[in-house]
Amino acid sequence: MSSDKNTTEITLLDRQYLIACLPEEQEALVQAARYLNGKMLEIRQAGKILSMERLAIMAALNITHELIQLGKQNQDSLVQVQRLTEKLAQAVDETQPWVESRKLP
Repeated sequence: MSSDKNTTEITLLDRQYLIACLPEEQEALVQAARYLNGKMLEIRQAGKILSMERLAIMAALNITHELIQLGKQNQDSLVQVQRLTEKLAQAVDETQPWVESRKLP
């Protein structure tokens, strides 16, 4: 991994910002900026928040909420996969004697 940082320009609500990041993280930074910009535009279009600071805070709260919800969904999915794995293991254990009795000599 390189320690040389590049400067990447991102745009948030028609304002340009120069951000230093590692070359291998540049694309992720650009994608994050696009996502953040979209959230900020949604909030601004709702017409309730005017200042850039408040837009940024509301966007951060909305994105954090999305992240927490996705984490919960991921955890729920993991629990479901673990239950299915246990059921499958139990089914294999239950069929093992039948399979053993059917083996050819």
